[in-house]
Amino acid sequence: MSATIAEKVFSQRCGRSVRAGEVVMAPVDAAMIHDITGPLAVRVFREMGGERVFDPERIIMLFDHQVPADSIPAAENHVFMRRFADEQGIHNYDLLEGVCHQVVMEKGRAAPGEIIVGTDSHTCTYGAAGAFATGIGSTDMGFVLKFGALYFRVPESIRIEVEGAFGRRVGAKDLILSLAGDIGADGATYMALEFTGDAMHTMNMAGRMTCANMAIEMGAKAGIVTPDAATWDYVAARRDIEPFDLAGDPDAEYRERRHYDVTDLAPQVAVPHNVDNVVDVGKVAGTKVDQVFIGSCTNGRYEDLAEAAEVLGNADRFADGVRVIVIPASRTEYLKALRGGLIERFVEAGALVEAPCCGPCMGGAFGLLAPGEVSLSTSNRNFRGRQGSAQASVYLSSPATAAASALYGEITDPREV
Repeated sequence: MSATIAEKVFSQRCGRSVRAGEVVMAPVDAAMIHDITGPLAVRVFREMGGERVFDPERIIMLFDHQVPADSIPAAENHVFMRRFADEQGIHNYDLLEGVCHQVVMEKGRAAPGEIIVGTDSHTCTYGAAGAFATGIGSTDMGFVLKFGALYFRVPESIRIEVEGAFGRRVGAKDLILSLAGDIGADGATYMALEFTGDAMHTMNMAGRMTCANMAIEMGAKAGIVTPDAATWDYVAARRDIEPFDLAGDPDAEYRERRHYDVTDLAPQVAVPHNVDNVVDVGKVAGTKVDQVFIGSCTNGRYEDLAEAAEVLGNADRFADGVRVIVIPASRTEYLKALRGGLIERFVEAGALVEAPCCGPCMGGAFGLLAPGEVSLSTSNRNFRGRQGSAQASVYLSSPATAAASALYGEITDPREV
């Protein structure tokens, strides 16, 4: 029978043919917990009578939201999780590696056809590797830690075919912002977004991760990029695996089929205070900014930083009065940027370059906004209070648009720099 990628993944893991809408108990291939949501999951595991986790090798633990610990409660959470890891024999990446979603990908902990859950809504990032990856609550994770499985309703799918070639200084972030604007914040609720088409398959893995990462911003349960040679090369460089075919059948039953051409796509900006409130950059050009944040699990990879550095070019400094915060997504990406001269260039231009972590994105550690301030961020959410005061405003953009705006102190079309 013809099937979508999501249906194929669940059919293989459940050992029988399943269709969208069915409720199944499916085994998970990996479970990710971090410093914010992990402690509650562990407590639920204990309340359920858990003594030993289902498989310590399938649990991914790291700290990224409040690192280094920015409060005594945060430090206590870290200690609590370290003790649990030692007790259970779980490898803990601790605060040494970076943002959870980047680390899972670069350590080869996600692969095509796998079911991966994480106590973070942007777990869908691993769909860039062809996995069915989704965020779950800490209570559900407590169940997973004990049993290694979870109930799922197999989601319907929206097939998204993207064609064309991006214009100068336009890329994956602009595409996914435009999709959010078109589909809406709840237009794909509990569905799987299945990305395919020439523009997706010529996109590098960094761009694919950006797109999969923001599937949740349309309400999607998962965002899966159809695996191809680039996917298998990326995964095979990190773990032993034999490639196999995994693609949605053209005649499968999809909830919707959407077609996009990026040829004439302009740089996009999400305007406060919703991710789906998206406009061409020209409509908000000239908006003054107090802070520019380049980083996060959405756009903190070397390719993103290189995109920003290219726009910066030979300019002496970022605009006076603008705080520019740059945070590579992982230690690996930081080292790439360091060795490539990007870190030095950002510091010379006046940026604060921080150690790999979530930073201002979660609005709880540093880089917070005061009432009335405006931030332009390459992260994934711009809700009220997301980066500090509920009276502040957060705009979302690509690294190219962010860098151009940091140069001029106002939202700027990067194609004009």
